Parts: sequence; structure tokens; C-alpha cells
Amino acid sequence: MSCRTDKGSPNVVTQEPGRLQLDEETGEWVSKNELKKRTQKRAKKAAAAASRNTKSSVDGNKNTAAKGKAAEEQQSVVSSQDAMFGQGFLAEVYELRPSKNVVTRFPPEPNGYLHLGHCKAITVNFGFARYHGGRTILRSDDTNPDAEKEEYFVAIKETIRWLGFSPSQITYASDYFQRMYDLAEELIRKEKVYVCHCGASETKLQRGGEDGTSKRYRCEHADQNVETNLKKLCGMRDGEYAPQTAWLRMKQDIENPNPQMWDIAAYRIPQNQEPHFRTGTKWRIYPTYDFAHCLCDSFEGITHSLCTSEFIMSRESYKWLNQLLVEYQPMQREYGRLKAPLIDKNVVNGWDDPRLYTLKAIRRRGIPPGALLSFIYELGVTTSLSSIEIKWFEQSIRRYLEKTDPRLMLVLDPVAVVIEDLTEEQDLDNVPFSPKDPNMGSRKLRLTKTVCIERSDFREVDPGKDYFRLALGKTVGLLQMAYPIKTVSFTMDEATAVFDKDGKNPKTYIHWVPEGSPAAEVRIHTALFKSDQPGAAPGGFMNDLSQDSEITWPNAMIEPGFYEVRRRAPWPKVEGDQEESEGGQVNPESVRFQAMRVAYFAMDPDSTDDKIVLNRIVPLKEDSGKTG
Repeated sequence: MSCRTDKGSPNVVTQEPGRLQLDEETGEWVSKNELKKRTQKRAKKAAAAASRNTKSSVDGNKNTAAKGKAAEEQQSVVSSQDAMFGQGFLAEVYELRPSKNVVTRFPPEPNGYLHLGHCKAITVNFGFARYHGGRTILRSDDTNPDAEKEEYFVAIKETIRWLGFSPSQITYASDYFQRMYDLAEELIRKEKVYVCHCGASETKLQRGGEDGTSKRYRCEHADQNVETNLKKLCGMRDGEYAPQTAWLRMKQDIENPNPQMWDIAAYRIPQNQEPHFRTGTKWRIYPTYDFAHCLCDSFEGITHSLCTSEFIMSRESYKWLNQLLVEYQPMQREYGRLKAPLIDKNVVNGWDDPRLYTLKAIRRRGIPPGALLSFIYELGVTTSLSSIEIKWFEQSIRRYLEKTDPRLMLVLDPVAVVIEDLTEEQDLDNVPFSPKDPNMGSRKLRLTKTVCIERSDFREVDPGKDYFRLALGKTVGLLQMAYPIKTVSFTMDEATAVFDKDGKNPKTYIHWVPEGSPAAEVRIHTALFKSDQPGAAPGGFMNDLSQDSEITWPNAMIEPGFYEVRRRAPWPKVEGDQEESEGGQVNPESVRFQAMRVAYFAMDPDSTDDKIVLNRIVPLKEDSGKTG
């Protein structure tokens, strides 16, 4: 069957929204009486199960319920933005160094697009400073020209703006290249660095060998005098040494149990000698992160250098170097980072593929910045590593969208139903965009003689008494309509129905769209891999790829109210969110809505004036495999 474009429609009173309620267990919209019956039936089953428990079990359940309620109340406090910075780990960090002028920094390396884990780092650094009335510097850690590109840093700046944060200043590590080089020469004079010519295998032996059990020792280059090291460093700078034949090492404490104190690198010669995107070919040597990061923090007056937990051992080398070279001493502290899925871009459609968890992909998928930040605030900040359970991530996004998104009707796989006794088209007025928020307003919906419903809502053969949708002789309600319809016949192309005005209230209501509604291509994205550990799959992660991670419905139809949602986007406007481009244009992904009984959707950038393309943001409920 296919949805035709016939004309026709009647004078029919709309179904009052209050009469329909969502059955959370089935995802169906049903009448109030039907939901009441289902709820009572489920309650009886639950009561029967409970009656088998002993009194002690009942008392235990009461205590558990009380604890659960208290936990929920506590969670609501912890979830707030202020609580994240006013208590717990971040409050303790501030107490260690109270300041009237808090300055933090977010120092990404511009060698790729940010992912979900970076969102936590952005939120922590910008939020911590904002909470204490301070400011945050965005610094590009551009010390590796072989891997870094200007386009990545442009994308980083846009992502931060999209999340609703504004850096007080934008800086680059390359701003300080000359200053850092001068300090490297000063370290030579202090006999705290030396130029080394050891390769990777020799260096590994010096640090305890393959298994780290042999005695650690320094190489002979550590005994070079000041003049020799100065001459060699100048030679590195001037191109006299090939990559990996010379590097400047800090002279730290080889006996220290911390690997970050085992004479780590301060300067190196990049392998490919790619021109730097800001300084071009001016420099042939570049400072390492371990050398540049702490010094840049001091140069910029950072009060609280907040890092993720993989830098916890770097704190000692951070302090060691700064105390040798600079007067101002920032404080570094580490918090648990988020583990996010990292997928090789060669198996998807680019860094913004909605199946990925780069922030670029999350944005294209349609997740609003406010929902993303809400999720981070719910997690809070501790020193422990946080693993992202995707189901909890999606549940958090769903809770946010449920309160904010307008609702429309979308049919993924249309089948036509001709309402035989509908003689005149009718505009159904005052159809609400949200049954819970009257402030969202309403729109008109035209009832046509032919309507389109989901193919999955029709059966040519009646499955039986527990099937409550359309089949020959069956009655079903149409959302927003006063009267249900009953199928009287069908062909390969369409079903024919009549209004069932004298029958009982239907047990369920289905969604529909008018004939002639806008066409849309709808993309449903699910997990890219079949398992949680694709790397452990026999033959490698490529063998764990899901063949159904992207399903496209090319002939979907959406009600015309979509145009109103698109016109008003971003809707609703949330203070702090920057969902418009810098030029003031509406970004496609900010056009989002709940498709009733289906999922939450957002418009994809592939959309044009003549074609609507939609991405699923999240399903309506966890474990919902329903697509129609």
C-alpha cells in the first residue's frame, strides 16, 4: 500500500488532548478509561506478588522506598549547576586556593574534533570560573604542527560558543614560543636540561626496560657541559639535526618512582616538519606539552589549572619546572575524565556522523547544548574516572527534551487510509504543540479524506483480541479526532474505513498525517558496534560493526506543522545556549520536535529548501525498538 494524494474531508470535532494519555509501558496513546483499566490490572498483579512477601520484607521495602525518595531528592540537589561547583571535589579545590580573581583555562590541542569527554572539561573549567566570578582563557596547545590544523581550533571555538560559554581571552601556546625557548636556554645554564641523542629503545632501557624492573640510569649526554648543550640546542633550532636524532631532556630525578620525573622531553624536532598554522616555518623545534603547559599557565596567571585524571602524575613535573623558572605558581588539580567511544573515521561518514560521540556529531544529531550540560551537571565531578553508560546519557537527554520540545505527527512508512464517509475537508483548530505546556501554543491540522498512517499500525490479517490497531473490522482512534475509524476493506494500495461514531471508545489511538503532507527522509542511528568492547571481537573491531547502525526511511511524511516549528527554531530559546550561527542564521539541528509515538528528531544539515532530512535524537523510551 502507498499513501495517495486524493482530496476530501468533513466537519469533525477534534479529540480533546486531555482525553488521551500515554501508556508508558507500551508507548501507545490511549483513552483515559483504557489507561485506567491497564493500570488497575497491573496494580492487581503487583499486589498479588507483594502479598507473598513477609512483613519484614514489606518493612524493608518501605525503608527502601524512603531511602529511594531521599536519594532522588539528594540527586536533584547534586544535579543542579551550583551544586557541582559549590560542594564536593570542586569546592575542596577552591578551598585549597581561595581567590577573588579565579582564572581557569581550557587548553585543547587542535589535532581533531572535540568529543563528549571534552564537554566535561569545558563545563568544569568555564563553570568553575563563572561560579566564582572569575574568567576562563581558551588556549590552543599548538605545539605539534605535524598533527594540528587551524580548522580544528575554529571548530573548537564554535563548539564552546554553541555550549553557551565565552572565553575571556583566546591565546595560543605559539604566542610564547620565543619566551619558552629563552627559558630553555636558562635551564641549560642552571644545568637542569641537556640535549640527548638516545633513541627510543635506549631511552626505554634507561627507564627500567620493557617490564620496568631493571635499574634506572641516566645516559652519558646528561654529563655534557653548559656550552655543549647551548650549542646543540642552537643547532636543533637552526636545522642542523634530523628528527629523532636530538631532543632536549629535563634533568629531573631518575630515582623518583613517578615516571614523569624520569628526564622527560622539553623540546623535540617534529618528524614531518609541517609548517605551523600560525608561525609557518619560523621554528624547527617545538616545546612538548609537559614543558609548555605549566609555563603558559604561569604566563597567563591561571589560578586553578584543572586537568583530567591522566595528568595526575604530571603535577610533580609541573611544579618542578615552574619553580625553577617562573615566579607565579598556578595550582594544578585533577578530576575524573569521561570515557567516550572513539571510532575510526574511515568506517563512518566523517567526524560529524550522528553515530559518533564527537561534540560535532552530537550537535548534528540534534542534542541541544542545554541537554548536554544538564547531563554533565547530573554526573557531577569527582576524582574517579567516569564511564558513560549510553543508556543513561540518552535517558538524561530524553528527560530534557520531554519538557522542551514541541510535538508533531510523523509517519515513517506511510500507508493510505481512505475515510469513506468523510465528505468535506476540515481544519482542526487549536491542536496543541504540547499537552503539558499551553505556552507553546497550537497549530491547525487539516483532516483530509485520505490520511496516511504507519504501515505497522495496519494488519491485513487480524492478529487477535490483543491487537488494538487497524485490521479488517477493527476500530482504532486517530490522535486529535473525536471519532475512531473502522476498516471496511483494503486493496494492495490502500485501506478503506468509516467513522465508528456509535461504538465504544477505542483502546488505543494512532498517529497520522494529512494527505499531501511534506515528504521527509528520516535517518535512525543506533550503536555503531554490536558489543561494548569492539576491540575484543575476533578479527578486530571491523568485525563487530553493526549493519543496522543507520536505517533510512526515504518516503516518510510529516505534518505541515513542521514548518511552524522550523520557523520558530531554536524553540524554545534557552538562555546561554548559542544555537544560532555567528551570522544569526538558524542552524538546522536546532529544529527539533517529538514525533508522537516514534522518537525525538532534529533537522539534518543535508536538508534543502526542497527536501527535509531528519535525524533521530533519542527514542521515546529506553530499549524502545519501535520505529512505527
